[in-house]
Amino acid sequence: MKKLLIFASFILFAFASQAQENTKEKLYDTAANPQTDIKKAIILAKKEHKNILLQVGGNWCIWCKRFHQTVAGNDTLNQLMQQNYVVLHVNYDQYNKNASIWKTLGYPQRFGFPVFVILDESGKQIHIQNSSYLEEGKGYNNGKIEDFFNAWTPAAIQGKTLKGS
Repeated sequence: MKKLLIFASFILFAFASQAQENTKEKLYDTAANPQTDIKKAIILAKKEHKNILLQVGGNWCIWCKRFHQTVAGNDTLNQLMQQNYVVLHVNYDQYNKNASIWKTLGYPQRFGFPVFVILDESGKQIHIQNSSYLEEGKGYNNGKIEDFFNAWTPAAIQGKTLKGS
């Protein structure tokens, strides 16, 4: 009887955990068209004089969620990202690999997930970032993320943040 009770508790916990996971925020729209979304992002980036940060991954990717949580939970990182980038989450999963976009972006998925692609305000690709360089232990390093964001801001690209400038 005790074993049955333990087993039943385990099953209930598993279903509760799955239900909770299904209600959590979905970062990636699996039905989105990345070409259309990038065109809209370019219009907004030009208007706001920002670069575009594509976070490529999927709702299945724990490291994608960790990155999002790290940035969203840190005022400095979140503000730095919002001030300098139009952010898009580009879905890649077994059902919708968005195959037509990868050649134009230099096949960033070769680095694993998430992977970050920086476009300038006109949509020209200027950088692909392997997320492993931002990781530390079982999470992300805030300082490395801050350095990454700072290195690819519009001001940095124009040389305005160089020491002695």
